[in-house]
Amino acid sequence: MRVTLADPSALIPGFGRVHREQSTLYPYRPAGWQPVHTVYVPADRFGAGTVRAWGAAALELFGRHLPEGELAAILAPVLAPVPGTGPGTAVTVPDAAADVVGAVHARVAAKLEREPVEDLRIDFEDGYGVRPGEEDGHASAAAGAIASMYADGTLPRRWGVRVKSFADGDPVRAVRTLDGLLTGVVERAGHLPEGFVVTFPKVLMRAYLHQFADCLEALEDGLGLGRGRLRFEIQVEAPQTVRFLDAELVASLGGRLAAAHFGVFDYTASCGLPPHEQRLDHPACDHARHVMQTVFSGTGVELSDGSLAAAPASDDGRAVRDLWRRHARLVGHSLAHGFPQGWDMHPSHLVSRYAAVYAFHLSRYGEYTHRVRAWEERRDAGGGVMDEPATIGTMAAALRRADLALGDPPLPDSG
Repeated sequence: MRVTLADPSALIPGFGRVHREQSTLYPYRPAGWQPVHTVYVPADRFGAGTVRAWGAAALELFGRHLPEGELAAILAPVLAPVPGTGPGTAVTVPDAAADVVGAVHARVAAKLEREPVEDLRIDFEDGYGVRPGEEDGHASAAAGAIASMYADGTLPRRWGVRVKSFADGDPVRAVRTLDGLLTGVVERAGHLPEGFVVTFPKVLMRAYLHQFADCLEALEDGLGLGRGRLRFEIQVEAPQTVRFLDAELVASLGGRLAAAHFGVFDYTASCGLPPHEQRLDHPACDHARHVMQTVFSGTGVELSDGSLAAAPASDDGRAVRDLWRRHARLVGHSLAHGFPQGWDMHPSHLVSRYAAVYAFHLSRYGEYTHRVRAWEERRDAGGGVMDEPATIGTMAAALRRADLALGDPPLPDSG
């Protein structure tokens, strides 16, 4: 082949350096397991039996208020979402999507029995309050409970603590609580069980992240943990935080930043929204989450959405199902916007969380499998579909995420 340029490499000096920088900022990592939720429990209400109690409460509500025939109405916004519709919009479940309802019902029952909580966070911040004379005792008690749960096999696959914010002006309190809890766990269990992560809230100044990372390094050295063993999540809870997020921040923290969690109520309050507009699907929240997606894309940092601050208004079946319908719609909104995880604050939320997640994945699994196979086999997928390579890559990633989220029992035959 004839060419005009004798040595193109001479025209792009420094390419190697730039490419290495790209690899540092955006390392390729295949998607691994990520919990579908984080359960937050105030430290003064946490004990070794908390996970079992949440599972039992959720299973009792599920068995009493959610026969299979009621599930389709609760999952309607997830199975047949209508772009731009708001709360209270009537949605009809198409027949094809309704076919997965039975499978979802069985899976939710099995999940609540087997593993009701995937990710647990012991809360020493907003859910706990300011208790200067009690926090040491609660941290020590939490350490004992964690060691006990680890010993009897009830510690969730991921677990950790949310400390107080440096923005409150008392970083020593935050570090002391973390130190006491970690020291207690290591002393009682003999090591730090896998899955630990610490949540760092209300980060109003970028410098706080590096200061906190230095504290984690010191704790690693003091406890004899491997370097990088202690990782943390940043909570995005204010517009100030959104303004300083960038990919360079992740690299500068040396791999310690594990995830970014959105805090809906502090964020909407900081934006000056009225109380009745403090909701996960408000456009202001969508904007913040889209910034988080843009900043952390390709960095390996996981994304999590926030919570629904509501419990069933009464023990009446209609009130419980209304709560589940509302929560499932918000979970579906998060999933549709690329946030596979969220917070759960009440045992009832476990039912609608798992139901919405399973319905979201199962209702699309067969279609995605068919289209990926058609692409790989270089044949027409049917229906006038023309898939781009990027779309196929996204479908393959969605199938992998579905496999990880659905777990056991095995997926239905999608061939």
